[in-house]
Amino acid sequence: MELKRLARDLTICKVEGVEAIDFTREFYFLGKTEEEISLVCDTRDVPAHTTEREDGFRGFRIEGTLDFSLVGILARISGILADHGIGIFAVSTYNTDYILVKKEQFDRAWEVLGRFGYTLG
Repeated sequence: MELKRLARDLTICKVEGVEAIDFTREFYFLGKTEEEISLVCDTRDVPAHTTEREDGFRGFRIEGTLDFSLVGILARISGILADHGIGIFAVSTYNTDYILVKKEQFDRAWEVLGRFGYTLG
């Protein structure tokens, strides 16, 4: 399975409303529940006002379109990284999964996944 490194610094934050989010930007994830509105975006695109903010993430995605019948893909990656003391923040789209790791652990995570047979791109 191929993993593709994202060439961007990422921030995970909470916002009070969507009005300040620039939806023309190339990369963002938005999640809204009855409890919160969460945004993952390029650090340079974080809205001026956030209620909480965590900078310093790098990420990668699983290449290709994942069929919904496939099971355990994210579980295997998160398990390998957990076994090596590396925490993740995962986001899924219709096509695939994205895994975010704190910057200071990213190179180690990348190396570990390579040792476990993942193709790194």
